[in-house]
Amino acid sequence: MSSYSLTHIRELESESIYIMREVFAQFQNPSILFSGGKDSIVVTHLARKAFYPAKMPFPLVHIDTGHNFPETMRFRDDLVKELDARLIVGSVQKSINDGRAAEEKGKNASRNALQTVTLLDTIEEHKFDACIGGARRDEEKARAKERFFSHRDEFGQWDPKNQRPELWNIFNGKHHQGEHFRVFPLSNWTEMDVWQYILMENIQIPSLYFAHDRDVIWRNGAWLPVSEFITVDPKEKVEKRHIRFRTLGDITITGGVESDADTLEKIIEEVASARQTERGSREDDKRSETSMEDRKKEGYL
Repeated sequence: MSSYSLTHIRELESESIYIMREVFAQFQNPSILFSGGKDSIVVTHLARKAFYPAKMPFPLVHIDTGHNFPETMRFRDDLVKELDARLIVGSVQKSINDGRAAEEKGKNASRNALQTVTLLDTIEEHKFDACIGGARRDEEKARAKERFFSHRDEFGQWDPKNQRPELWNIFNGKHHQGEHFRVFPLSNWTEMDVWQYILMENIQIPSLYFAHDRDVIWRNGAWLPVSEFITVDPKEKVEKRHIRFRTLGDITITGGVESDADTLEKIIEEVASARQTERGSREDDKRSETSMEDRKKEGYL
């Protein structure tokens, strides 16, 4: 890795750590939204680094759809144990059982949109006034509209036209009762930055990110993993392919890409030559041109 890359990554790290400390200083009850994906893992690593040798002061909040990769759940539990962190789990299944959310039907059914209700209920139950997430501006056009401190109203909704200016790294976290902020310390990072940082810091990540053999079907332009949660159409052929995942979400919506990248160095080489964004194989982003922004306005991360 070049000296320029090293300097660039360390500058991003310093910015993110500064934001973490600002959150701790300005808010009474902040948390980290943890999905088990690489970005939330990096956020957690930065939070630990920001307050070392003290214990990380933020609990990890996982919105469990019930349709997770088993590898992701094992990784989450191992990390929580390693950090001696407090884990708070919001259950989408409980939201469905309580009549707060309605299960989708059909071949392409997903619980992704249902997370919003569970997330907002969890924030309200625990009175979080700031939730730190791993979203980056380069991921998707709606993400690019976010500030570092992203204001949410008393209904948990996001108005991209009603956000605070952020000049000279001055962040305004003032809010009325019932409102809260989503905070995005990785806003200025790219996918490549994240991978280079994971390599530099030797950060452990789920095995799903590395190329491996898996039973998959070809659906909507991506290799979708076969699981108990999807219905395989008789016209669809189950194949064993050597794939990896560039982004992690529900197993029902996360498409893999054929790859031989089984090391961090190979992943970085692959990302450098990629012509599709990392969320290009996510089924939840293909439902409409504004699917992400629509979900965010309703309270999604």
